[in-house]
Amino acid sequence: MLKNKKILLATSNKGKIREFKKIFHDFELISQEELDIDDAVEDGLTFFENALKKARHASKHSDLFSIADDSGLVVPDLNYEPGIYSARYAGIGSTDEENRNKIISELKNRNEIALSAYYVCVIVGVRSYDDPIPVYSFGRINGKVSIHSSGDGGFGYDKIFYPENYDVSMASIDAEVKNTISHRAIASKLFIKELESI
Repeated sequence: MLKNKKILLATSNKGKIREFKKIFHDFELISQEELDIDDAVEDGLTFFENALKKARHASKHSDLFSIADDSGLVVPDLNYEPGIYSARYAGIGSTDEENRNKIISELKNRNEIALSAYYVCVIVGVRSYDDPIPVYSFGRINGKVSIHSSGDGGFGYDKIFYPENYDVSMASIDAEVKNTISHRAIASKLFIKELESI
């Protein structure tokens, strides 16, 4: 286990910060914003590469164990889009709503009401910028994306993502429940177990 329970979370995404603080409730989680650390350049080709880049960037500007996640929506029938480009699917600086609308437009262009999809999350943690043995985990939740948007919770694509075995969108699921079934929750629980061995 970490010598102390202080962890730097390498993100400025409010939704992620909120979810991670709930899931990592036994740790002292500090966001990079609190230390005035800018976002890293995400130019990797995989979720793992981007998460590692973000964790290393945060670690370089602090003396703390740093973690980052890279997560997104994957729709196999849309050439596995938006994938690592989930946050900027509709263009650099696009809003969650603009990104969701692009997915909806893609479905409508194909005369589809819904398509199979999944959320994926990779979490990487480093002890230092040049840590040769990063800690990492992976989480995935299957479901579908729909042209029907619903719910008031969550962020990202939650309003149009309907998890397997649920007849409501991720944005309609209670936050406490979401924090047990989501891709981020699954990856986080596995990551916390990994922390016990370092």
